Amino acid sequence: MVGYAFMGAAHSQAWRTAGRFFDLPLAPDMAVLCGRDAAAAQAAATKLGWRSVETDWKQLLTRDDVQLVDICTPGNTHAEIAIAALDAGKHVLCEKPLANTVGEARAMVAAAERARARGVRSMVAFNYRRTPAVALAQRLVEQGRIGTVRHVRAVYLQDWIVDPEFPLVWRLQKDKAGSGALGDIGAHIVDMAQFVIGDRLAGVSALTETFIKERPIAGASSGLSASASEQRGAVTVDDAALFVGRFTGGALANFEATRFATGRKNALRLEVNGSAGSLAFDFERMNELEFFDGADDPDTAGFRRILVTEPTHPYAGAWWPPGHGLGYEHTFTHEIADLVRDLGAGTDPSPSFADGLQVQLVLDAVSRSAEGGSSWQSIEEVA
Repeated sequence: MVGYAFMGAAHSQAWRTAGRFFDLPLAPDMAVLCGRDAAAAQAAATKLGWRSVETDWKQLLTRDDVQLVDICTPGNTHAEIAIAALDAGKHVLCEKPLANTVGEARAMVAAAERARARGVRSMVAFNYRRTPAVALAQRLVEQGRIGTVRHVRAVYLQDWIVDPEFPLVWRLQKDKAGSGALGDIGAHIVDMAQFVIGDRLAGVSALTETFIKERPIAGASSGLSASASEQRGAVTVDDAALFVGRFTGGALANFEATRFATGRKNALRLEVNGSAGSLAFDFERMNELEFFDGADDPDTAGFRRILVTEPTHPYAGAWWPPGHGLGYEHTFTHEIADLVRDLGAGTDPSPSFADGLQVQLVLDAVSRSAEGGSSWQSIEEVA
């Protein structure tokens, strides 16, 4: 695994846990953690359960005990590491968004296709689609339970940078993060919406905004002196992105991604309205799915609350008795379990790098639309 901060900790917990709750054809062996600071990486490896440490990710490609590279670093490093790992014959799991640019994502897809011909697999990590309630929503749409999808609403609201004195971390710098709320959390709702309804966005019209243009430079994280840490640097990404879109099947959609929704910590919500029913999911109640069946008697019709903890529900049967809910960390465990099963079966994991490229094309279209005064931007189809 390359990187060991927020995502690294989440992925590590998943690698430790997946084989203990799911019957897997292969046993994950947490061979090595990679980070630039040897002491910090060793401390993280000890805490998170990794057997050894490297300070140069290129060393992972030469080790016989490494068969898969898990990339948990900022987006500006994804392409170089993933392409090199795939060309070296290592399977790759890469955090979302796949890359910072469409060009980088295309190069990663090309590398994935070269590797696939040699039996080397790759997957992009969109963990929220592994929430049991989201997977159940996808199943219900696929079964035709809500009829023809007509309208999708997706929002992802956070507030962790509302304070103007919050420091200029890497997620607020375009050269490292690629974009702001759009790529960080907007990518999740784009993937989730497309996954649940089984269709892709064909075009968008967008607005973006950066509310706070400058922030304090964090001396500790930047290696600067105390006096230098009082300086301010430019925020070069969006704070919020709003866009409407149309799916290839004709359904309309509106998306909202912001890190300036004061009081909202991780409020992700998806609503899908169809000709015969509707579905609604809210991550703040992640073990529940709301379902309206248009065939019900009008006198008693209404949204029903489905507690998604039954053994017949996606993923839930591996865990606790019905009614005992799961948490955020379980989405990563499900991701790893699915990946390992696919590797054992020699099948292509999902979402693929091509799926990641398709999301990247949506993000790029949103950026171009916002820069062009909300102009309509078509999105090409990825094979």
